[in-house]
Amino acid sequence: MSGHGTPIPMTSHPCGPLTGTAEVPGDKSISHRSLILGAMAVGETKISGLLEGEDVLDTARAMRAFGAEVTDHGNGEWTVHGVGVGGFAEPDQVIDCGNSGTGVRLIMGAMATCPISATFTGDASLNKRPMARVTDPLALFGTQSVGRSGGRLPMTIVGAAEPVPVRYEVPVPSAQVKSAVLLAGLNAPGKTVVIEKEATRDHSERMLAGFGAEITVEDTDEGRVITLTGRPELKPQVIAVPRDPSSAAFPVCAALITPGSDVLIPGIGLNPTRAGLFTTLRDMGADLTYENEREEGGEPVADLRAKYSPNMKGINVPSERAASMIDEYPVLSVIAANATGTTMMSGVKELRVKESDRIDAMARGLRANGVTVDEGEDWWSVEGLGIGNIPGGGTCESFLDHRIAMSFMVMGMGAQSPVSVDDGSPIATSFPIFEPLMSSLGAKVART
Repeated sequence: MSGHGTPIPMTSHPCGPLTGTAEVPGDKSISHRSLILGAMAVGETKISGLLEGEDVLDTARAMRAFGAEVTDHGNGEWTVHGVGVGGFAEPDQVIDCGNSGTGVRLIMGAMATCPISATFTGDASLNKRPMARVTDPLALFGTQSVGRSGGRLPMTIVGAAEPVPVRYEVPVPSAQVKSAVLLAGLNAPGKTVVIEKEATRDHSERMLAGFGAEITVEDTDEGRVITLTGRPELKPQVIAVPRDPSSAAFPVCAALITPGSDVLIPGIGLNPTRAGLFTTLRDMGADLTYENEREEGGEPVADLRAKYSPNMKGINVPSERAASMIDEYPVLSVIAANATGTTMMSGVKELRVKESDRIDAMARGLRANGVTVDEGEDWWSVEGLGIGNIPGGGTCESFLDHRIAMSFMVMGMGAQSPVSVDDGSPIATSFPIFEPLMSSLGAKVART
């Protein structure tokens, strides 16, 4: 059962060609960071194209609770009057971050070096997710945390009254951990240094620089070294949020497996730390092209055109590509089932601690619909049946995970029989217009 409402069973039926333009919502990662950094700036930040899914709306409510003035002007237009670095007020109530691991971890980082306390909770899925990966490095600043066993929410964070700068090597590739440490470093004196052995999405670094922070990024023998000078005065910005590549993945992949399809997905962010799925699809033989390539707000952007691709082949996905497509492996596994040959995905243990254990969730659902899957702790493989050969007919558990639910809805569009999920309500956390958008292209997705 979703923390945001009652379960919504959904079924996706085989359909004819998907055609038209799919205007997906704004980027979730950039939307979270726009609100948080806007709240830490001095003055008014203007945001257009903000994703108005439940995850981001929970972050907006949290920023209000910490004292920022956050206003929704309609149609994705928002303003944030910030309180400055170190200016957060102590919230009166518990901060509920719903389903959002990104939201809670980044907000913890942002308040960790303020002399205040805050208690965080979330829905049933978020309250199972590990927070020690963030609270451990935040403790180096002088922050204290008390939560449930295993470092789980609900959790109270006591900010460091006299923070110290930190040098931290991220043990596993995680943009959330890196970003939490950098946000905490904003209100610590001196220089905070984060070292990544594998590069992860760099929206935080780009946006911090845009807001006027002194930040450098170097590739060294140690890895990617990010150095942030603490206690800047962040300057308010005008931010146009590009459309989310993780959301674009669903209409793109649906078009690739549905005969006769030709779908244009405009204005998609193609930050190289996020675009691994599209590179992988093209490696598999997908008819996926970039049109009108440009730069908007410091981020590379293009219009994607996806056409039916009946001759895709299974491949070994390079493990070093995992960080740039970690959220897209569920829907990639659907493409793998529609390809010929085996697709091997390795270096993906992070999938085990997302909104659900995504390897287990997808393996169960794929098997329930006639697809052979093998898995280990850090890898999984899918035996492709070729387009049109997936039996379908199964009901899959979404495990309160929006990407699991949408992936199985995509699979149903190209299967021989309808595919169902027990609960599609989590889709609203990241892609609130998923159903009408896919229906406008010709999909047959119904609440059951």
